[in-house]
Amino acid sequence: MKNYLVIGGSSGIGKALTEQLAQDGNVHSTYNKNETESSIPTVNYYHLDVIQDEIDLEDLPDEIHGLAYCPGSINLMPFKRIKPAQFAEDFELQVNGAVKVIQKVLPNLKKADNASILFFSTVAVQNGFNFHAQVAASKGAIEGLTRSLAAEFAPKIRVNAIAPSLTDTPLAEKLLSTDEKKEANAQRHPLKTIGNPENIAELGAFLLSDKSKWITGQIIHADGGMSSIKG
Repeated sequence: MKNYLVIGGSSGIGKALTEQLAQDGNVHSTYNKNETESSIPTVNYYHLDVIQDEIDLEDLPDEIHGLAYCPGSINLMPFKRIKPAQFAEDFELQVNGAVKVIQKVLPNLKKADNASILFFSTVAVQNGFNFHAQVAASKGAIEGLTRSLAAEFAPKIRVNAIAPSLTDTPLAEKLLSTDEKKEANAQRHPLKTIGNPENIAELGAFLLSDKSKWITGQIIHADGGMSSIKG
């Protein structure tokens, strides 16, 4: 069986991805605030704060076939109200945290055959939206990191990212807290729906699997058509 590591796998897309990967692999999945236990025999949860903690992943198997880095934030506000420290906090969570984890497990990834790394961006990097400067800045760095590492790690390790639109997860609950908000956001998308964690997790599982072994350096938009179709 393949061995997977999901950072931030206790909620939203990370949880759905953990459950998807566990269908045919062993999954080591971390949580920070959302303490959890799994009833799935092939999932092992443990605590990790990528900002505060030393990255201690010594109990991992020698070979890691897939790594997904899922921690994120959605902090929307006018640019004039954002303090430089808030940009730095997002960057620390979403970029530096990923760097620390990858550097720690790179030897495990190199030992595996056709290993894969998966990041998460946002449709807001390629499409300019009001009040998205903070999230788009850090996720823009993730897209650059995706392409750079894909070049550096080829041909042994593939690196891709998914750029979703607004997805119905706990992270987005303030934006989708009523039926009216959900419907208004659905109508902004050509497919007239908002995404759910399973939609993104199925794509993520594909990118971490051997089925995508000729795909690397890609930012794949799973966004209900928002990034490419104009109504």
